[in-house]
Amino acid sequence: MAATPSRGEVLSLFRSLFRTARGFSDYNIREYTKRRTVDGFRHNKDISDPSSICAAFADGKSQLEVAKRQAVVYSLYAPKLKSIMELNHSALPEKLPQILS
Repeated sequence: MAATPSRGEVLSLFRSLFRTARGFSDYNIREYTKRRTVDGFRHNKDISDPSSICAAFADGKSQLEVAKRQAVVYSLYAPKLKSIMELNHSALPEKLPQILS
């Protein structure tokens, strides 16, 4: 049985997942990954059994590896246009006639 991860290792995993989420160019995927990271850690915050902690940590590490691979794949096929959520909304009224025409 593996040793229970320390608080620092758990925080490092959280930061790594968040850093990986920032690597997605697509807004929706990036925000989904961030939300899943926070939700997963909140869901597991009250675990006290050492074997459950090790299992949750191992699952988090595997999710990190999946997210890293997906970030590479998504970077190869990044959309040409930004999402409406990423547009500069202050410049939008000036460009509105151009967009509508």
